[in-house]
Amino acid sequence: MKKLLVIAIALFTLNGMAQERKQKKDRKDKSELREEMTPSDIATLKAKRMTLKLDLTDGQQQKVQNLFLTQETTKQSYRKSHKRADGEKREKPSKEEFLKMQNNRLDQQIEMKREMKTILTSEQYSQFEKMKPREHKRKDKRGKKEKENQNR
Repeated sequence: MKKLLVIAIALFTLNGMAQERKQKKDRKDKSELREEMTPSDIATLKAKRMTLKLDLTDGQQQKVQNLFLTQETTKQSYRKSHKRADGEKREKPSKEEFLKMQNNRLDQQIEMKREMKTILTSEQYSQFEKMKPREHKRKDKRGKKEKENQNR
């Protein structure tokens, strides 16, 4: 009876580990697909998601899409400039470079927020502000789960 119980536990454990690896593989596939997307495709998708969540007008949707397009082209050019041609890992940036990158990122976020404030109504903007913290919480939870799994 004990042997049967041990075998059953082993099978459930192996099954759970196999499913976890499959999920990570799916995540890699999605990131590869995203790399193949053009900035205009990404901007269109983001604008449509925001239209669904905030009930934007056609004019607002077009302005938001243009804003996302400029943001995505900037991101893509930054990625290309910092990608190594030989595929090796990059060296960690120095403290000055890191500080500069963080300042640039925060400046872009501030500019994005200002632009959104001009495009959206006050009611839509308050909903927009509520949307952002949830996304970061999800990322934090996901990161914690991955770290716990790596420590095991």
